[in-house]
Amino acid sequence: MRRREFISLLGGGSLLAPFAASAQQADRTYHLAFLSANPREAPQHLALLDELRRYGFAEGQNLIVDQRGFSTNYDKFSEAAMALVKSQVDAILCSGEIALRAAQQATRTVPILGVADDMLAAGLVPSLARPGGNITGISILATELDGKRQQLLMEMLPNARRMAALADPNSAQAGRVQTLKDAARASGVEISIHMVDSADKIVATIDEAKASGAEAINFLSTPLFTQNRRILIEHVVGLRLPSIHHLPEIVEDGGLVGFGARLTLMYRQMARLLVKVLHGTAPAELPVEQPAVFELVFNLKTAAAIGLDIPPSLLLRADKIIE
Repeated sequence: MRRREFISLLGGGSLLAPFAASAQQADRTYHLAFLSANPREAPQHLALLDELRRYGFAEGQNLIVDQRGFSTNYDKFSEAAMALVKSQVDAILCSGEIALRAAQQATRTVPILGVADDMLAAGLVPSLARPGGNITGISILATELDGKRQQLLMEMLPNARRMAALADPNSAQAGRVQTLKDAARASGVEISIHMVDSADKIVATIDEAKASGAEAINFLSTPLFTQNRRILIEHVVGLRLPSIHHLPEIVEDGGLVGFGARLTLMYRQMARLLVKVLHGTAPAELPVEQPAVFELVFNLKTAAAIGLDIPPSLLLRADKIIE
């Protein structure tokens, strides 16, 4: 399948050549912490640690990973961040805007790296090119990708006139949601926006969207949907409701269609930024990067399960088709 590559204006995804272990301080052990709702075994965490090993940072040798920040509930992020800062870790790695904001409130000196929908719009950094403070990382092209996914959904269902978008109020800024609604309306489609801020509300919110007359759902990017992908996949498939997702991995787990950057690749990209930080470069001097590769993935098994024929013109543009 074809693979699309979008190189960011800021040079996102640039590679740092692997170096020998001797490049590190021989007697130095580095302490890292994660602040994430996902467990340590999540594929993106394992990918980041694997990438660090390629650059000479390995657990059991010169790297200690604090386990306390994994599998943390959103409402405990602030408490966990303060505890990690007191432990004098060398860097905190954050999953999503809520974790980044909690870490930023806990410290203005410890380096913080993370993946978020839009670091600039969220006010986490004053500039992508010059983040200035102690935060850098990967900023997803959230608003642009929301619109692209909505366009794909409308191409897949050309006769649909009512759709829904599910969003996490902790991740989706008002302007981002309004841009999506305006773009869809220009194509003759009305979008109802449904906010969901916790896992136990996902099923009820999907039912609410369905009851509003939605013929399809656009799940906007948020760690909440990433972490609870199996819940939402099972429910929309059970309702025979077409949906589009922000990660290729969600489609590989049974979602219908997805367009976005692969999460594991973004975490490998963040690991390469972290290597620079551990070598002494301040986050203020490291431009926030953007994903370099985006994938369009379709799951034909799921399409068959909900009785949907995906237009061949869309399948021809796919980077991966699961049959």
